[in-house]
Amino acid sequence: MAEKLRESVTFLPLKDARFADRPQEGHTWFMSSMYDTHVEGEVQYQHFPAESSKGRVLCVKGRDTHDGSWNYYALAWPKTLPANATFMRGLTFVSYNHYHYDNIWHGLSSIFPFISWHQRNSCRSPNRWVLYHWGELQFKMSPWLNNLMEATFGKQPHIEEFDKIEENSPVCFEEAVVMRHNEGGMSRQRRVEAYDLLRCKARNYCNMKLGGEIEEVHGKKTNGIVGLTMFMRRGARSFKNDSAVIEIFQRECNKVEGCSLMVAYSSNLSFCEQVKLMSLTDILVSPHGAQLTNMFLMNRNSRIMEFYPKGWLKNAGVGQYVYRWLASWSGMRYEGAWRDQDGEPCPYPEEDRRCMSIYKRSKIGYNKTFFTEWTRNVLREVITTRKLEALSKNSFGGCACS
Repeated sequence: MAEKLRESVTFLPLKDARFADRPQEGHTWFMSSMYDTHVEGEVQYQHFPAESSKGRVLCVKGRDTHDGSWNYYALAWPKTLPANATFMRGLTFVSYNHYHYDNIWHGLSSIFPFISWHQRNSCRSPNRWVLYHWGELQFKMSPWLNNLMEATFGKQPHIEEFDKIEENSPVCFEEAVVMRHNEGGMSRQRRVEAYDLLRCKARNYCNMKLGGEIEEVHGKKTNGIVGLTMFMRRGARSFKNDSAVIEIFQRECNKVEGCSLMVAYSSNLSFCEQVKLMSLTDILVSPHGAQLTNMFLMNRNSRIMEFYPKGWLKNAGVGQYVYRWLASWSGMRYEGAWRDQDGEPCPYPEEDRRCMSIYKRSKIGYNKTFFTEWTRNVLREVITTRKLEALSKNSFGGCACS
């Protein structure tokens, strides 16, 4: 009987071609035969072994990095694993990413649901990660995301490459948690709690010692009551004239006693320098881009001011609103966005998808009058509510899980 059960284990493609053009229909095209566990307000996930899998564990096979239909999955009982299977002890996190792990926003959106699961399950940490993109095996996260996971779980994430496994031999996991969705199904409260944990863990990891003393960020000392940070980009979606835009914000900051303006480029900062900079920031001024993911590292109720080049409102779809959503999810206050009306024209009809490629590479101009009034109003709001904020700069909490 045991031998028959071993032989009856059926491996299916991780990528179900039937749903390749509509991945959100049905269950999902990644591990398409499986249903998620879904509790109202919580993250959707799969847990093996469990009652829903009838006690069976998850097995995978294949190391293809280009075509997910050549990688496979199956369920098997622990005592009747498929022939030549390697049994990996401990907890495995299996992550699916529809985009990329090297972009800090897309990477975090895939990893984030594991943080909530970690909180709700006695702060359990994984022995290994298995990363998939469109069913294709991936072997690294961005350095920023890697550092954040090390901070959160207390150790460097071990990303499994299956390089010591014989070609086409299956691997089965003693315990596995699979996430096929981002935080979309989570309640706002659950999201805020998970971002609180990430913020606290990151600050502890970077040995933050805020307590009124002067801090130094990227060579600049700052002891301002109100931290106004311009988090800049180079290349696509940068400002056409950085110095002119900086001058506007500097002028308004100078009118507020205790306001400290910090100007930084994310490409120049280490992970911990970014953590420190955000912890000193009350108002974040930044063009639309992945660097805005750092906003959750600020104290709750900090402000966000976002900037877009021409063409995004009509052409970019719902993805242009991700940082507005992130502000809400992480407990920040989104102060709106400014959209440049001028810029490089598109030589194609407006509905042509090629226009978005042009707009995506564009730079952002400025409106001195609008920027001045907008900055003045946001600074006024911060000063007015400063004493009412729930968190002070040197209040971290205990990084607790429930």
